[in-house]
Amino acid sequence: MQNNELANRVIELRNRKGFSQEFLAEESGVSLRTIQRVENGETQPREDTLQRIAKGLGVTSEELIDWKLEKNNSYLALLNSSALSFLFFPVLGILVPLVMWISKKNEIHNINKTSKEILNFEITWCILLFLTCIGFISINFYRVQTASYITPSLLLNPIIFWLIICFLYLFNLVIVLYNSFRLKAEKNVLYFFRIPFLR
Repeated sequence: MQNNELANRVIELRNRKGFSQEFLAEESGVSLRTIQRVENGETQPREDTLQRIAKGLGVTSEELIDWKLEKNNSYLALLNSSALSFLFFPVLGILVPLVMWISKKNEIHNINKTSKEILNFEITWCILLFLTCIGFISINFYRVQTASYITPSLLLNPIIFWLIICFLYLFNLVIVLYNSFRLKAEKNVLYFFRIPFLR
């Protein structure tokens, strides 16, 4: 983002709230000189400074920098659909959207929030898939180790394992497709099953 664009945004928000530069400096916990330099377009503030100024203005840092970013729901839908690469290999569902996010970070409106939601979901899904595989192997290993003799009925039925794996893949597929349709309809993604690793 250009310094002048950020400067205009800070001035606009500060004036809208009726804040003086001194009051904004006090609210955000940065020096008056820093506020003046940002508003004059003399500097590109560090991430922590940007977050403090945004907090002082009562907005998020994304709202502060996203105001003039390109709106491109088609790219967001494509980014979301790229998570379908998990069908080829689970970790690709994380890596492909991550690369797409990094390549357009801070260029497209709402890309940071959308990308974090997608990645949080895919990371959570990969962990669940990994734990399912480890759990199945561990239970069978334990049963073999504690049994005096091995019979086929001693091992957990692999059909159960494959049913769980198929369910996990189908669940991921449905959720990704559902959110692709939401993005094409200009709505935000809705990944309700995820651990917020990226905030």
